[in-house]
Amino acid sequence: MPVDPLHSAARPPRSAPSPLAGGQETGAVEIRRSARRRRTVSAYREGDRTVVLIPARMSDAEEKRWVRVMLDKLAAQESRRMLGDGELAERARRLSEQYLGGRARPAAVRWVTNQNTRWGSCTPAEGSIRLSHRLQGMPEYVVDYVLLHELAHLLVPGHGPEFWRLLESYPRTERARGYLEGVVAADRLPHLPAARSE
Repeated sequence: MPVDPLHSAARPPRSAPSPLAGGQETGAVEIRRSARRRRTVSAYREGDRTVVLIPARMSDAEEKRWVRVMLDKLAAQESRRMLGDGELAERARRLSEQYLGGRARPAAVRWVTNQNTRWGSCTPAEGSIRLSHRLQGMPEYVVDYVLLHELAHLLVPGHGPEFWRLLESYPRTERARGYLEGVVAADRLPHLPAARSE
């Protein structure tokens, strides 16, 4: 049965709270459907709300998928814009307080460009944490996971059961690990020509 674009476009914008970016509530997400929009999806922040613009004929399942994609994309752009070394150190302090009882206190936290096979590294004796520049632009929850992983190494050097227990309280551990595994797998794929977009 063909979709009536006028009927679909008349659907009022919908709002819902969004728990997708960074693991915490990010305000409402408003979905706006347009009959003129054929294939493209876009999103932007409007105060404490995120507006996602989608084609009118898109199914509810596609809508949900694209809202997730666009929220992650916006979070990545915001992370890329705002995280210098100073902000990274402050973020490490907050993560330590929230998930490790403030026990992990790094002396230095910084981005480095010489880590191409690791996402992060830690030298417990010096209290230093280094994150690969390749994380810049990834969703905040992924950066937070890697940072928390390295903070946990200040308390437990290896990857034994005690170490993994420290990360259990971070709610997005599995999702962040899956994201990073996906990035590694995608890097191994042959590069195909990019698809044409509107």
